[in-house]
Amino acid sequence: MGKLTGFFKNVVSEMRKVSWPKRRDLTRYTIVVIFTVIFMAVYFGLIDLGISRIMEWYIAI
Repeated sequence: MGKLTGFFKNVVSEMRKVSWPKRRDLTRYTIVVIFTVIFMAVYFGLIDLGISRIMEWYIAI
């Protein structure tokens, strides 16, 4: 049980050393991530649609 207690004490000690972002930075990073995910979803959706259309055309020949 002593090892478990020591582990959690070390976790708390390390968490105090962490440099947490400010609210403004966190908001900015969140917006960047959301727009990146949306962009990638649209991009890959269009690529998938294009490949599907090409395959349908190729199979129909």
